[in-house]
Amino acid sequence: MPKKQIPPSDRLLEALRLVAPGTVIREALDNIVRARTGALLVFADKDQVDPLVTGGIPIGAELTPMVVYELAKMDGGILFTRDGSRITHANVHLMPDPSIPSMETGTRHRTAERVAKQIDALVLSISAARDVVSLYIDGTRYVLEEIRVILTKANQALQTLEKYKSRLTQVSTSLSALEFEDAVTLYDVLSVLQRSEMVLRVAREIERYIVELGGEGRLIRMQLEELMVDVREDQRSVLLDYLPDFADLSADEVAVGLSRLDSDAIVSLPRIGELLGYAGDVDPIELHVSARGHRMLRKIPRLPKGVIVNLVGGFSSLEDIINATTDELVAVDGVSPARAHDIKEGFLRLRELNLLERYG
Repeated sequence: MPKKQIPPSDRLLEALRLVAPGTVIREALDNIVRARTGALLVFADKDQVDPLVTGGIPIGAELTPMVVYELAKMDGGILFTRDGSRITHANVHLMPDPSIPSMETGTRHRTAERVAKQIDALVLSISAARDVVSLYIDGTRYVLEEIRVILTKANQALQTLEKYKSRLTQVSTSLSALEFEDAVTLYDVLSVLQRSEMVLRVAREIERYIVELGGEGRLIRMQLEELMVDVREDQRSVLLDYLPDFADLSADEVAVGLSRLDSDAIVSLPRIGELLGYAGDVDPIELHVSARGHRMLRKIPRLPKGVIVNLVGGFSSLEDIINATTDELVAVDGVSPARAHDIKEGFLRLRELNLLERYG
């Protein structure tokens, strides 16, 4: 069996949800696999698939696992509505364009791949001899695996995520300490962004496993949610603090750019620096940078986003906000004397907490 590739496709994720364990379609697939009858299932709009179809029996019935299983005993393909709610035809002969390239060798799989490419549909091909369910969509072949195999991979990915998250926590704690001392270098910032993106990539991989596990992925999802608390938000706060050309839209664009870096580029801190807008010949270790304050202010409880924006806009750096007097804070729109006191106390608690995290 070829190695399974998981492209970042929303349509693939929707297709996996459609056939995940616990769904009606997955029950039908499991019945067909156990019976070793094989099948070709097409999920498409009628006007798209009609030009490729000859023969067949009109069904027009609601999808049930046993009906699909019985229809699969016939040699032809089975047609469904695009959302998989109804069976439209059975025992059809599909004739896709033979000039469409296909790497498959079996007749059923070759037909499935060409149909999926020609009419932009989801097509499932079940091998009668090998108990393999192949999913074709967006030019990609995805082989469905047994639940136990996916669970094993998901648990291994969770272990990797825990290690990556631990390292992210270390570099984030270090960045916080340096921010209080106004001694941050570009290297410190890029290290946090690099580690946060590595954590997010592993999390995205686990999310795909969860989709494929369906109802069996509840515990994996709970563990993932616990590990990923505030990771994405913290990454965005770092971008808002240290982008040379500050703007909310820029932060979102750079976050997308980080997610699209290949595996070689993500390990290169200078490449990440260029993505942020810093010159490629800058030495990250030597370049001193100052935080605007988004990230640290987010850590203060009950501080509204609008107030954070006003504080960052009213002062030139995080250091200025920390050193500001109560009267200077109250002068900022949305900051009352009580809130100014909470901000001052919040910074003191964050400094103490940071020392505890670093030195125990």
